[in-house]
Amino acid sequence: MKVVVDTCGWIEWLTDGVLADEFAPFLADFDNLIVPTSIQFELHKWICREQNEATAMDVIALTQQAKVVPLTESLALIASELAQKHKLSFADAIIYATAQQEKARLITADDHFENLPAVSYFSKK
Repeated sequence: MKVVVDTCGWIEWLTDGVLADEFAPFLADFDNLIVPTSIQFELHKWICREQNEATAMDVIALTQQAKVVPLTESLALIASELAQKHKLSFADAIIYATAQQEKARLITADDHFENLPAVSYFSKK
């Protein structure tokens, strides 16, 4: 099964958070993992803020072992429609649209996605 692991899942895994074990199997399966470039942006920004540029680039290199999907015009328009329909932020809409376009399941702990189709949601509660 093709999957997109949301940024929160990557961060949980990288920091050995409470849900790290939930996300680990999906992040280990590079043949089925899809990474939107917006997730690369969010990871790079977060890791540079929390650690350093070198660590951020190591994680970006890790994401590149999966299928990286850039933001294109058609993906942006799909994301716009999904943002309006589901009241998603820009980044969330891009991530969800990428999963939809790639016929992948979105794996997340972000409650903005909790009840959307084709989403596996892990609650931190």
